[in-house]
Amino acid sequence: MPARAGFRVEGPLVAYVDGYASELSRLGYTPGSALHQVRLMAHLSRWLAGEGLPVEALTPLAVEQFLAARREAGYSVYWTPPALAPLLEYLGRLGVVGEPAAVVGSPVEELLDRYRCYLLVERGLAASTVMVWTRVLRPFVMTRVAEDGGLDLATLTAAEVASFVLAVAGDGRRGRAATMASAVRSLLRFLHVDGVIADSLTGAVPTVASWQLAALPRGLDAGQVARLVGACDRRTAGGRRDVAMILLMVRLGLRAGEVADLTLDDVDWRAGQILVRGKGGRRERVPLPADVGQALAGYLRRGRPPTALGRQVFVRLLAPHRRLTSEAVSMAVRTAARRAGLGPVGAHRLRHTAATRLLSAGAPLAEVGQLLRHRKASTTAIYAKVDRLALRRLARPWPTAGAA
Repeated sequence: MPARAGFRVEGPLVAYVDGYASELSRLGYTPGSALHQVRLMAHLSRWLAGEGLPVEALTPLAVEQFLAARREAGYSVYWTPPALAPLLEYLGRLGVVGEPAAVVGSPVEELLDRYRCYLLVERGLAASTVMVWTRVLRPFVMTRVAEDGGLDLATLTAAEVASFVLAVAGDGRRGRAATMASAVRSLLRFLHVDGVIADSLTGAVPTVASWQLAALPRGLDAGQVARLVGACDRRTAGGRRDVAMILLMVRLGLRAGEVADLTLDDVDWRAGQILVRGKGGRRERVPLPADVGQALAGYLRRGRPPTALGRQVFVRLLAPHRRLTSEAVSMAVRTAARRAGLGPVGAHRLRHTAATRLLSAGAPLAEVGQLLRHRKASTTAIYAKVDRLALRRLARPWPTAGAA
């Protein structure tokens, strides 16, 4: 079998090698990547045999012990829990081990899982918000890992909370600091309600200054958009995918999360529409322009792998071909912008581009709000700043020297 060429697999996992190799092929792994995965499986099997353990003994503790042994042996790759996830998922589907999430768990992940359930069930927050808050909070929780591997949250002080948030705010990015402050306050409330900390420390989180409508939306001009699209190589699957995502954001004003959530069933080719799954569970149909539809069809025909998992339109380039996250969509935009020499350009700036282009074409603010699917007119009001023609009519003439 190609996936195990050049070495033998011995130990309690030997009976599962052929099936796992076939599963890797089905998931779209290249022969080289599949080889690395089977080598990791062989090492785990040898370790289990050396410890006198059967496959069923792959508990969370056993997984952590194996990874620690792999690191101590000098391995510099495939020594973290995500590396074992494909194998553990496969064994879990066979019923050999428990659920993958339980197998690769850790005190940090267990706490974040409880917090995630609290936000979804008790607070009723959107899944996208929960995902962002969980991601940004992971570094904060990691600072509380004790020497024995457990979490030391009971001794958390107000000074430590403030120091962490101020360190994050030190890079000057107000949006990132505001998100972190909100997330930390939410986590501290949860820890207090859950009995992990005795006192609520929410008051220790510094307030990030914010003024409504203070920022000026910055879109890209036509030349910059052309350079951004041109930086994606349409001869490759990744280039076709990135062009389709960029055009969805530039032409229709979709958010990165809305692009990531787009499914094959959301595209109505006959009607020329797509279903956008927006904030707060809102679903709205928007027209599909011809150029966006061509880019989307090109990716689906000659870019989206046949081994893609699920119904999401945009998936990873590397196996397993799971759906993209909103962060991955944003990263694709930043990478293309860097290749185009445009500097730092985020996915949300493409949304601003859609709005400013509509304004430049003479559309009123109400139509801009419809494109961006804003619930309130006040949300769209920020774009009044970039409508220079309308502002010029409101400007008072500068007094001359001879005026009385």
